[in-house]
Amino acid sequence: MLDLVIRGGTIVDGSGSPGFSGDVGVNDGRIAAIGTVADSGRTEIDASGRVVCPGFVDPHTHYDAQLFWDPAASPSNLHGVTTVIGGNCGFTLAPLNPGDAPYLQRMMAKVEGMPLTALESGLDWSWRTFADYLARLDGNLGVNAGFLVGHCAIRRAVMGADATGNEADPGQLEAMKAVLADGIAAGGLGFSTSLSYTHNDGDGAPVASRFASNDEVIALCSVVAEHEGTTLEYVTDGCMQGFTDEELDLMVAMSRAARRPLNWNVLTIDSADPDRYRAQLGASVRAAEHGARVVALTMPVLVGMNMSFLNYCALNMLPDWGEVLSLPVPERMASLADPQTRARLAERAASPDAGVFSRLTGWGGYRIGDTFSPANRGLSGRTVADIAAERGAGHFDTLVDVVLADELRTVLWPAPTDDDGESWRLRAEAWQSEHTLLGGSDAGAHLDRMCGAPYTTAFLGDCLRGRRLASLEAAVQMLTDAPARLFGLRERGRIEQGWHADLVVFDPDAVDSGAMRLVDDLPGGTARLFADAVGVDHVLVNGQPIVSGGRTTESRPGTLLRSGRDTDTVLVG
Repeated sequence: MLDLVIRGGTIVDGSGSPGFSGDVGVNDGRIAAIGTVADSGRTEIDASGRVVCPGFVDPHTHYDAQLFWDPAASPSNLHGVTTVIGGNCGFTLAPLNPGDAPYLQRMMAKVEGMPLTALESGLDWSWRTFADYLARLDGNLGVNAGFLVGHCAIRRAVMGADATGNEADPGQLEAMKAVLADGIAAGGLGFSTSLSYTHNDGDGAPVASRFASNDEVIALCSVVAEHEGTTLEYVTDGCMQGFTDEELDLMVAMSRAARRPLNWNVLTIDSADPDRYRAQLGASVRAAEHGARVVALTMPVLVGMNMSFLNYCALNMLPDWGEVLSLPVPERMASLADPQTRARLAERAASPDAGVFSRLTGWGGYRIGDTFSPANRGLSGRTVADIAAERGAGHFDTLVDVVLADELRTVLWPAPTDDDGESWRLRAEAWQSEHTLLGGSDAGAHLDRMCGAPYTTAFLGDCLRGRRLASLEAAVQMLTDAPARLFGLRERGRIEQGWHADLVVFDPDAVDSGAMRLVDDLPGGTARLFADAVGVDHVLVNGQPIVSGGRTTESRPGTLLRSGRDTDTVLVG
């Protein structure tokens, strides 16, 4: 008798091959039989009319903190994600020196939008080494989770406060290499770093990794080459604006030093600027010509996000906006009321310097969310364009007037400018490239501003009943086997006999993401955006149900993925 048999579903195995009708038998956490399974199961699931596929692998999350208070990794688990990769962008919670927790807390609150109260009250911050950190998670995970070792924490651990504002001396660099080696030996999946202008710490200073020389970055990548089952992740200015030759050369050097793939986040595709996206993919072609591998993560959906002129958000990334939006509120309001300031902000937002953030400038498409003043009563749910037409005013002026009436508290829901047919055609084209990988959800981060975790179900729903830009089989492969192979996940990502039983059972006629809503369930009483899944019946990790009947279970069968033990080496060069 088997532990579990899933009967009569359409099996889409992750290989890209056509789906077929059959059963899946599970025993001891692994797939024991595929096809017609004669043995009965202690538990049986009727999958008639359902699709059975491998669990989805999210290659870019920031669940590093949330997993301590939410081992299920919600809402990703509800959307069929069975494996998450954390420690991205150079940001990890370890190694950690005594007394440094407040600095890391404020940094993560700023760069990754994790509420400071949740970070302070949801974790005890008692670990020191990366090994200590992993040990705290091991055995208490609903999903499988692996973590890169982040450059910022490494620098801070070795250099202390001098990590900000200074290059490392030779002794410090050797110490950093040793700390990284220890972290990978403990199970870290590799090395991540950020040189991006968008990343500043809680004091407003560039994060520590931004002060590293290219030689330092390459030296740390060389450590990765010494360990099996490892990889690289990187973010830089060019991810948002288009790569410079120096950035291209550095990515090639990083991948060659590590002899591993490097992935970067996130490739944004917009028909208004097709040359930028093609040039960014050209970086991967150039890397391949020089014995390196560079892979661009790209999202297959447009992630909804809210914003305000009160709190730090993506609007701060528009050129010259940060200096205005960081003013004290009274001064900020006075500045925004000034016609000259408004004209300058609108001009700079529309300039080439805005890069990918130019997609935020469709002011008329912004939908007003919560409002707080009598002057704005009745505006919730309406678009700025409609309100502007009533008032006989311009879209941007109308938006700012609404915000000022609420003393900047207005919740705004922007409509991205790149939701056009040609942009979607270009995306479908990009997905076919060997140099792209679907992902970039940032799940676990930016919690009150965006919710990228549901991209898996939203994409499947779009492929089955919406734009139909990919077949079901291709979509499943892009969400399962493709990321599993890039990270070398051992015996995961496909429905194959003997492989780990990470499985999803969903209704192809209904699968989708539900609407985003704000829920108050974080430590300290803070809120986050959340979306339920639609049409996802069961999610299994290592043969155990983490979602049953669409609801999270109390099961904790997830594996703490350790490099070399749970991952194979993906060699480059």
